[in-house]
Amino acid sequence: MPILSIRHLTRYRYRKPVMLGEHRMMFRPLESYDQRVLSASVTISPEPHLLRHVHDVFGNAVGVASFLERTTELCFESRVTLDHRPVPAFDGVDSYEERLPFAYSAQDMPDLLRSMERAFPDPEGTVERWARSFLRRDGGANLQRLLADMTQAIHSDFRYGTRLQGGAQSPAETLASRTGACRDFAVLMMEAVRSLGLAAQFVSGYIYVPPRPVTGLIGTSRLGGGHTHAWLRVFLPACGWVEFDPTNGIVGNADLIRVAIARDPRQALPLWGSWSGESDDYLGMDVEVDVVSEEEPALSATFLPDRQPDLRTGVG
Repeated sequence: MPILSIRHLTRYRYRKPVMLGEHRMMFRPLESYDQRVLSASVTISPEPHLLRHVHDVFGNAVGVASFLERTTELCFESRVTLDHRPVPAFDGVDSYEERLPFAYSAQDMPDLLRSMERAFPDPEGTVERWARSFLRRDGGANLQRLLADMTQAIHSDFRYGTRLQGGAQSPAETLASRTGACRDFAVLMMEAVRSLGLAAQFVSGYIYVPPRPVTGLIGTSRLGGGHTHAWLRVFLPACGWVEFDPTNGIVGNADLIRVAIARDPRQALPLWGSWSGESDDYLGMDVEVDVVSEEEPALSATFLPDRQPDLRTGVG
């Protein structure tokens, strides 16, 4: 399934005409050796007064739209055709036997430091204890096995639930409840591997959901289809950045289409902006995401989340 077509529609509805502030969007997938954009377009209604594109500090493609007129509906529709050719994780690497905490080279360390910093307080050491439960008794670990085991543990032991608005839960909350959305699971694993001295980053994008059962996975399909998805990546010197999707137990980026990479999930929102009006003018938001292979139909879904006055769309 090398060629994928992605349609991402977000529609905001208002009781009466409101003024729109600047809106910033991350819809265009990142170009790399394993994914190449063949075509990309964004249709915005009402038509913006000005639409420009920039790269953020991580190199993500960000569209910036400015508006002049009032409106009762704001709609963004992104369409992308992508050549998607994922390669196996740890390709050509036999093992990663290390004693933790892991130490990067002096050359890599300056660029990785911010991605190694913990983002949530862990005063009781709950997250670190959970992370260290994947080590051997002598404190050593095969990093390839440890990261795969942690990915599978979240997939198997935690209950997934869609939540399209609001920030990520704290890792302690996710551990305590054993439930979360994809961004909650990504943040938990990021904080866990960071506690072991590894650099981790948040990834936002889409997941292709095959219409038939996925071999080797519990259940009949991928989780996270029908809206934007989130996972993480970890830096290992011999492999570079390796992706992990704890929501689905995926090691590598099979069926995963990366759009934005960031140190913190708040830096990778698919769409955010502002509007001016009365507090009860906001009526709701509709989100539709379809990811279709050239060979097979894909899952299509529409979600109607609750009130979201700051216009920030989150990931499942």
